[in-house]
Amino acid sequence: MRAGLSAALMSAMFAAQAAPAAVDLDQVVVTATRTAQTQDATLAAVTVIDRAEIERLQPASLPDLLRGTPGASLANNGGPGKSTSLFLRGTESDHVLVLVDGIKLGSATSGGASLQDIPVEQIERVEIVRGPFSSLYGSEAIGGVIQIFTRRPQGPFVPNFSASIGSNRTHRASAGVAGKGERAWYSINAAHEDTDGINACRGKPSPGGAGCFTHSPDRDGYRNSSLTAQGGYRFNERWDAQARVFRAQGNNQYDGSQNNQADTVQQVFGAKLGYRPSDRVALSFNAGQSQDLSDNYKDGRYSSTFDTRRRLGSVQGDFSFGSNVFSGGFDWQRDEVESNTRYARDRRILRGAFGQWQGDFGAQSLQASLRRDDDSQFGGQTTGSVLWGWDFTDRLRVTASYGTAFKAPTFNELYYPGYGNPDLSPETSRSFELGLRGTFGEQRKQVWSVNAYQTRIDDMIAYDASIGLPGNVDRSLIRGVEAVLDTRVAQWDLRASATWLDPRNDSRSSYNDHLLPRRARRSARIDLDRRFELGAASALSLGASVYAAGERYDDLANTRRLGGYALTDLRLGYAFDQAWSLQLSANNLFDRHYETAAFYNQPGRNYLLTLRYRPAR
Repeated sequence: MRAGLSAALMSAMFAAQAAPAAVDLDQVVVTATRTAQTQDATLAAVTVIDRAEIERLQPASLPDLLRGTPGASLANNGGPGKSTSLFLRGTESDHVLVLVDGIKLGSATSGGASLQDIPVEQIERVEIVRGPFSSLYGSEAIGGVIQIFTRRPQGPFVPNFSASIGSNRTHRASAGVAGKGERAWYSINAAHEDTDGINACRGKPSPGGAGCFTHSPDRDGYRNSSLTAQGGYRFNERWDAQARVFRAQGNNQYDGSQNNQADTVQQVFGAKLGYRPSDRVALSFNAGQSQDLSDNYKDGRYSSTFDTRRRLGSVQGDFSFGSNVFSGGFDWQRDEVESNTRYARDRRILRGAFGQWQGDFGAQSLQASLRRDDDSQFGGQTTGSVLWGWDFTDRLRVTASYGTAFKAPTFNELYYPGYGNPDLSPETSRSFELGLRGTFGEQRKQVWSVNAYQTRIDDMIAYDASIGLPGNVDRSLIRGVEAVLDTRVAQWDLRASATWLDPRNDSRSSYNDHLLPRRARRSARIDLDRRFELGAASALSLGASVYAAGERYDDLANTRRLGGYALTDLRLGYAFDQAWSLQLSANNLFDRHYETAAFYNQPGRNYLLTLRYRPAR
């Protein structure tokens, strides 16, 4: 089935960067294989969040949208715009590869991606693929891959507009226009957010300090202005080209003893040339750049700059042979650092060659991939994965997989003055997974799944007291189970997920068998929504979300406990025209006080009122 589908969708092989006219993205997943396939054909554990769901859930930010997705645990340092870490399947926060329209995003110095700086109004779709995928993408994809697709056209000419006002003097606005024709398509969207925020940290100054190591009981505001512009053109049946740019520029105020304000920029450029000589062959040539820029201040006075730039290029070909599809390609990446802090080395080059084979054998499917990466800093690394699926019945699939992955050391870990260790090796992992997925209902649109997995990570980088520098001295063993249900009950749409996690330190140290910090061992989310048609052009929608997370620890010694908590969000929408709607959300309805990182506050009860204009497709 997969090979036939891939041939039929070959023109959309790179749907992550393809013209929307080529394929309905609501039905296609590209991140799990770097080729187009329907979501029900994927062998990996995948969660997809489209634009309709984003507008229905009304999340305040991208981290809020990701909160409660299977396997995900987040730690936020004090509210809107503040540093947010995502732990996927219990792995480290820098063990998740983040892509924006196919371009790798993140800081080469700190290693993480600033998810909090990507406005939800710029997002068309998010694909979350869980499990090891270094064999397709290289470094960082130990816990999984998150790919964010910016807004795409849904018709010949589709404008959009929204304006919001809410608690903590929050103001938001967005506007855009998009369209597609027989050969060309374009999309332009701008957004702005401004909030006074909350007091980010209740830290304790030194001596005996904790948290942000300062006492500053004021509101810590956040501003973000963003723009996406993209377009594409199909010259003929064989050739097409496209280009895109995304830029988010922010100002973040926070509590800290060294710095308490930052001007940030997240920026992505990308271009692609596609060539399809036949229905069975497709080639793609991609080039791009991502930037993570930060100027830091203390009480308005400049203190430091940390700018990282990644230049990227890739070539990929897909070849269909009967019931098989082979994909092969080459990736190139150059990381550069500019800072007022002098690094021993400020650039490196990474090269990777990969091959993947997908095939169907009656009721069974197989996906196998192998990749070799070469890093100018530490040398070579080989990773591979095998995924197998068996359609036990036409409504039940069994899956199993094994994969290896790695994460290259960051520039801070390698070269930061007085701290870095240039002799570090990459962190490596081995993962096993078993899954069961089923459908029910008349049209098989109701879905459930259960996945159990184990990941062992070796050579983890941590402080090595014997040398007084970072070293490859830690190990971890992570076991988990994820369950997902998507169904309809008495005309209510019900989506539920639950995660059971056991993330253990497995190193030869006093922390052996301790829980890894900031990962909740148990978490669950339920979304319940219903739409009431009131007339030919009006409708009322009601919804609620409940998210619960168990206790966790904030430190390796498991002495600083963070209590469990439950959050309830309510939402109301009124469409008084086919294009115009009014939405009201009440978040943390019961005003729960909780922390996802010790000493860092989280928003209490808050509201947001949104006027939205979006013509029906």
